[in-house]
Amino acid sequence: MPGRPGPADRESPRLPHLTSTDIAGRIEDLYGAPLADLEAHAQDQPPGMLSALLGMHGALALAERSIDFHRDQLARLVHPERLIGPHEVSHLLDGTRRLAEAVAVREAQATSVAAVLQSLARVPAPTSASPTPAPPAPAAPLMAQSAAHSR
Repeated sequence: MPGRPGPADRESPRLPHLTSTDIAGRIEDLYGAPLADLEAHAQDQPPGMLSALLGMHGALALAERSIDFHRDQLARLVHPERLIGPHEVSHLLDGTRRLAEAVAVREAQATSVAAVLQSLARVPAPTSASPTPAPPAPAAPLMAQSAAHSR
């Protein structure tokens, strides 16, 4: 019914809808550097959490661009001055399918990267005034028992 929220209108109470711009900001906050610097840094490092987050951000941004493209294509196809014939119907159906796929990818990527980011926290940099903990003392060596004492 129009005007009444249904099950599809409910968003996750734990993970709000985030855009790639929101995700980029959260990655920058987590690592304390601009995204471009982080991308350059990640290229010189072995794969790790940063490269995974950047990859998820890239996939989310691509899905958002795909949504924009397919939405614009559909808007052109259903322009009020344009006639919709049998040939255009197949294009409408294909565009609608592709738009739905892009939305599904965006939702999956946004949910995944938000959950990962939610589980991470920025660790404060160690201060020079903090004393470094002393290494544990080595264990005392065990004296070997001779066979005579064990009888």
